[in-house]
Amino acid sequence: MTDLRELYQQVILDHTKKPRNFHEMANATHHAEGYNPLCGDRVTVYLLVDGDTITDVSFTGSGCAICTSSASLMTQSLVSKKIDEATQLFGTFRDLVMGNVEADQTIDELDRLAVFTGVREFPMRVKCATLPWHTMKEALTGGAATISTE
Repeated sequence: MTDLRELYQQVILDHTKKPRNFHEMANATHHAEGYNPLCGDRVTVYLLVDGDTITDVSFTGSGCAICTSSASLMTQSLVSKKIDEATQLFGTFRDLVMGNVEADQTIDELDRLAVFTGVREFPMRVKCATLPWHTMKEALTGGAATISTE
């Protein structure tokens, strides 16, 4: 568990300091905004969808290290996924950070996202980790309202 905790901390720090795909996407076909009033995280997720495939993902916003790193890793994980695969990955990730499944049960599906197993030890941070994912899901369904974790 210590190795996973150290990896968790390294990945969080790396993706917080240098978030991947952090930019507004001018040609996005889908986008949504998310807000966590508890800690002030704000994120906008942009998707470029061609048919039923996500071809590009980016995000903007400001938030804590958990939210920013989760959004960054999410953008890397969703490129080239079918919409139904992205929705399934959202569910698996949510279950992992909420403690409903163990990392070893989902390691193949989650790949690098499995480092977020550590979030379950801090229940108040689960909303931080899942905000980008809820926002992505809302973007895919075409919702116009800002997603809130409350």
